[in-house]
Amino acid sequence: MIRLRGVTRCFELGGQRVMGLDAVDLDIAAGDYVAVMGPSGSGKSTLLNVLGLLDVPDAGEYWLKDEATSSLDEVRRAELRSRWIGFVFQSYHLIPRLTALENIELPMLLAGIEPAERRRRSAGLVERLGLGDRIAHRPAELSGGQRQRVAIARAMVMQPALLLADEPTGNLDSRSGGEVVGLLEELNRDGLTLVVVTHDPALGARAKRQLQMRDGLIVGDHPQAAG
Repeated sequence: MIRLRGVTRCFELGGQRVMGLDAVDLDIAAGDYVAVMGPSGSGKSTLLNVLGLLDVPDAGEYWLKDEATSSLDEVRRAELRSRWIGFVFQSYHLIPRLTALENIELPMLLAGIEPAERRRRSAGLVERLGLGDRIAHRPAELSGGQRQRVAIARAMVMQPALLLADEPTGNLDSRSGGEVVGLLEELNRDGLTLVVVTHDPALGARAKRQLQMRDGLIVGDHPQAAG
């Protein structure tokens, strides 16, 4: 599903050249569950941004479902993001003035999906994620775990093949974090490809495969028994 060859991404910070990704090669099969780990500045977020088509490599090529993406214009990249990729972030990125249901339905509204289909998709996710009694509440009225469930529902409503999660439990207590991880892993068992960036060794140990990054390089790639 994912293939990177020689992908390089550099940044200028304070007059210095920083290597975000250094000629990275990577393959991720459909349905895989990958944890990306490493210290701050190791390249984890840069890798996630490239995989999510939010950033463009300076060199190398990234194929997503057999389409070469590095030379695509932003319109086509946005189309691929909408069709194939869902995002879950540590800070949720919900719109404060919208209700939980409106946040969930927003990607479908932007994609021009008809109201009846929006209701059908959102209703299934609301039930599955246990949000039925919270859909009329705005983010400020929800707990951290509930906000992250809304964010997961919003990420899944376009039925992506790939879910990218950046520290999805970072702002949650252990109980809420465990519930969120359980939901993500349930989606993975249903066939979703899951890539999680995390500093949490307990979360990293649950993945089927663990990548270790340092200085823009993948320095370890270890299959493991999922938790």
